Amino acid sequence: MPPTLEEVARLAGVSRSTVSRVVNDHPNVREGTKERVWEVIRKSGYQPNVVARSLVTNRTQIVGMVIPEVVTKIFAEPFFPLVLRGATEACNNHHYQLLLSLFTNPEDQEEICQRVLRSGYLDGVIVASSLLDDSLIPDVLRSGIPLVSIGRHPGQQVHYVDSDNIGGAWMAVEHLVRLGHHRIATIAGRLGMSVGQDRLEGYRQALLAHGIPVKDELIVEGDFTERSGMIAMQRLLPASPTAVFATNDVMAIGALKALRAVGLKVPQDVALVGFDDTPIASVVEPALTTVRQPIERMGSMAVELLLDILTSPSHDLAPAHRIILPTELVVRESCGSDLQV
Repeated sequence: MPPTLEEVARLAGVSRSTVSRVVNDHPNVREGTKERVWEVIRKSGYQPNVVARSLVTNRTQIVGMVIPEVVTKIFAEPFFPLVLRGATEACNNHHYQLLLSLFTNPEDQEEICQRVLRSGYLDGVIVASSLLDDSLIPDVLRSGIPLVSIGRHPGQQVHYVDSDNIGGAWMAVEHLVRLGHHRIATIAGRLGMSVGQDRLEGYRQALLAHGIPVKDELIVEGDFTERSGMIAMQRLLPASPTAVFATNDVMAIGALKALRAVGLKVPQDVALVGFDDTPIASVVEPALTTVRQPIERMGSMAVELLLDILTSPSHDLAPAHRIILPTELVVRESCGSDLQV
């Protein structure tokens, strides 16, 4: 039989009210006391009464994450599992549960999201990788549920965590310029998303800073999938680029396959750079030069920011928090740094 609250208090050497404050994540408890109480809870198998706790605190200890992509795409791309891993770890550290909402086709998205928002069992919501014109974020804001976006969003009320996409793209293109390339193409991401717009902007800024004109023939939009990278590269071939900046690693792999299909070698014939530094970047042949962004950390910081908002008594009136995490260039074989251009 699981122990009672009183037994947990006795085993931890604290009062019943202290155990209650720890379980309800009350801020006015010493860190050492929290650790001691949670250690007793873990060892004893005590299960807090979630329903009773939510009635007292108006909290369920559940955070929702919505990814506005069909489920097949989410698990086909390495970005989303890494975000989820970071968010899950942060929720576990704070004794929250992460509820993931998925759908199988775009037509189901609105109905499922509305059902989740009306359920009443979420303390807050994290939205990852949404289109700028998607109604999801405005719907969450209207519902009054605290919200954090993973990815920049222009809404004045939207808290978000993102990486330095403009600066990262700049680094990638500047590296190619320093290697002697002037016909640098880009496979842009979805331009209806802030990440696609920002990485394209970084590409443009880097070229212009070095006096290289931006040419439309060297810019093709993809959708962050491998297939779109292949198609975009095929469309770029007539423009004869000497280097390509693909705005994520998955599209870079697609570009690599398209180049090989026509007998071109990377990096001897075309230098190639990606973005993300997902695990595939270091194992592909040749190993992919890419821009590393802290994907797991974005997931964990989104949770940390959301929980900070939840504990702020005036979060509805506070200005939106915008966290931009740094990126770094990881140089490997695909850009041909060791070759004469």
